[in-house]
Amino acid sequence: MKDLIRVAVTGGAGQICYNLLFRIASGEMFGSGQPIALHILELPQSLKALEGVVLELDDCAYPLLQEVRIGSDPNEIFDGVDYAILVGAKPRGKGMERADLLQENAKIFVEQAKAFTNPNVRVLVVGNPCNTNALVLLHNSEHLKPDQVRSMMRLDQNRAISQLSTKAKVSVGEVKNVAVYGNHSPTMVVDYCNAKIFGKSAMDVIKDRNWLQGEMMTTVQKRGGQIIEARGFSSAASAANAALDAICDWHFPTPNDNWYSAGVYSTGNPYNIADDLYFSFPLKDDVIVPNLEFDEFIAEKIKHTEKELLAERDAVKKFLS
Repeated sequence: MKDLIRVAVTGGAGQICYNLLFRIASGEMFGSGQPIALHILELPQSLKALEGVVLELDDCAYPLLQEVRIGSDPNEIFDGVDYAILVGAKPRGKGMERADLLQENAKIFVEQAKAFTNPNVRVLVVGNPCNTNALVLLHNSEHLKPDQVRSMMRLDQNRAISQLSTKAKVSVGEVKNVAVYGNHSPTMVVDYCNAKIFGKSAMDVIKDRNWLQGEMMTTVQKRGGQIIEARGFSSAASAANAALDAICDWHFPTPNDNWYSAGVYSTGNPYNIADDLYFSFPLKDDVIVPNLEFDEFIAEKIKHTEKELLAERDAVKKFLS
């Protein structure tokens, strides 16, 4: 039997976690031979609902699920965990400005940052605005190092893969090397210049630059809003799936013929992005893929998403110790 992997998840009674916890417990995240313990954090007023989720986990009788802890104290829930998936965050309310949302969520991540003491924990920030929340988390932790924190950009990557595969009329498995740059927001950038379809340049397979720069890019950037408009709620199943993918990307070696996207600490990056941001880059085995070239359109859009992240950092500067 392998050593137990302990996974903390926040926002445990919410919709994303309802789509995520059962998949972790079933073995999808770390494999069919890996025993799991779940540490689930929720606000005190939502613990009763979380108890119902735990009852369902029990009723699934997952062989790999060895232990479940729940609570509202991050010091207790984060104790001894190997991975933490920070889903819980305050959603943007009606009439709320983005700057207000940034500050409200910064308060949450300041407090959670202080609860991490395991020197080897890996923390994936899912709650939005995830890039800047990750930066706040790092700046307020005495124990976390930059490479122990990531923001989730895998949902944007998955959306881009889906769009490219549909347009090219191929399975998603034939679409490789899809990178997204920058912020998880409507400014994020899909790198169509380096994407591959059946091993060929995506631009050679999809000979429609207007679609790549227009409809495809806009669809990925605004997909979250489209889902809210259609179902009345934000992405849940697809966000949970992306969180699972993001942890798998981090935990397992990267396949030789592919790479993945994640928001990582920008200091020292090979693309001249400003230091001290969480910025999405293509990664292979935890290292930023260097020396990629892209056209002027993408280069300009990357500078735009960088500018937005710099503005977000300024909006929360009082929380950056």
